[in-house]
Amino acid sequence: MATLRKNNHLDYTLLIVVAVLVLSGILIISSVSTALSLKKFGNTYSFLIHQLIFGILPGIISVFLFYKIPLSFLKKWAPIFLLLNLVLLTMVFVPKIGTSLGGATRWISLGQFSFQPSEFLKLTFILYLAAWLASRAEKEKKANLIAFLTVIILVSLLLYFQPDVSTLGIIILVAAIMYFLGNTPVWHSVFIFLAGAGGLLALVKLASYRLNRILVFLEPETDPLGIGYQIKQALIAVGSGGIFGLGLGMSRQKFGFLPQTMSDSIFAVFSEETGFIGSFILIFLFLLFLWRGFEISKKTKNKFSQFLSLGITTWVVIQAFIHVSSMIGILPLTGSPLSFISYGGSHLIAELAGVGILLNISKNV
Repeated sequence: MATLRKNNHLDYTLLIVVAVLVLSGILIISSVSTALSLKKFGNTYSFLIHQLIFGILPGIISVFLFYKIPLSFLKKWAPIFLLLNLVLLTMVFVPKIGTSLGGATRWISLGQFSFQPSEFLKLTFILYLAAWLASRAEKEKKANLIAFLTVIILVSLLLYFQPDVSTLGIIILVAAIMYFLGNTPVWHSVFIFLAGAGGLLALVKLASYRLNRILVFLEPETDPLGIGYQIKQALIAVGSGGIFGLGLGMSRQKFGFLPQTMSDSIFAVFSEETGFIGSFILIFLFLLFLWRGFEISKKTKNKFSQFLSLGITTWVVIQAFIHVSSMIGILPLTGSPLSFISYGGSHLIAELAGVGILLNISKNV
C-alpha cells in the first residue's frame, strides 16, 4: 500500500479507493435505474445521465476545488459556511423555493435544478466543529459544553421540522466522536451520549413511522406486506445474491418489488447482483478509506487538519455502514444514502468535497 507522500503529492491510495467506489455507483445506478427510467421517461438512461451531470461532474470539480483551497481559508471561513448552510436549511420552508416529497420538506428547487441543504450540512458542520475545537486546543482552553450543545440544538430543530432524522443522527454521532477526541472531559461525552439517546427515544415516540421501524427491526416478521415490506424485500435481495451474485443488470428486486432501489435500498440490489464477494469488496473499500483517513489525521501536526480529517472520515464510513447495516437487519431502516454509491447529487458532491479536503491535508504531511 502507498504511504502518505510529501512534497505536494496527493494520497493515491485514497484517490483510487474513492474512484472505484464512485465507478461502482455509476455501474449499479445504470443497472437499477433502467426499468424506472423507461417507465417514466421512455428511455433507459435518463436517471444515469442526471446523476452524471448533477452528481459526478460537479463532484469531480469539488474534489479539485477543495484540494486546491488553502486549509487556513477553510478554517477562517468555517463559521460563515455553517451560517450560510443554516440559512439554506430555513429556505426549504419558503413557498415556491422549498420542495416537498413523500411528506418531507428537504429540497430547494431552482427551476430544473434542486439540491438538499442537509447533505452539505454534514460537511459544513464538521468544518465548523474542527475549527472550533482546534482554536480551543491551540489556546489551551477547555471546550465549552454549553456552546457545543447550543449549536447542536439549533441544527436539530431545523432538521427535525424537515424532517431528516437520519441526517441528524449522523451529524450528532460524528460531532460526539470529534468532541470526545478533542481531549474534553469524559463526563461531557457521557452527558452527550445520554442526551442523544433520550432525544432519539423522544423522536421515536413523536412519529409513528419511526416507531414502526423500531418494531420491524425488533420483530422482522411484523406485517410483511405493510411496515415490514421493505426490510423483507431487502433481505430477499441480499440472500438471492449468494456467493457470486446474479450478475450486473440481473436483479429481480429492482422491477418494482423493492422500494427506493436507487437510494435508500441500493446496497440490497448491489448485493443481489454482485453477491457476497462484491459486498465484501465494497465493505473492504470503505475500511481502506477509514484507514487512509485515520493515517492522514495521525500524520498531520495541525490541530484543525487532525479534527477535520477525523470528522470527514468518520462521517463517510459511518454513513456507509449505517446504510449497509439497515439493509441486512443489523440496524433499523434509516434512509441514509450509501456514500459515493446512492443516487442523488447533493450527498455525492458533499462527500467528494470532503475527499478533496482529505487529499489537501495529505499533501501537506
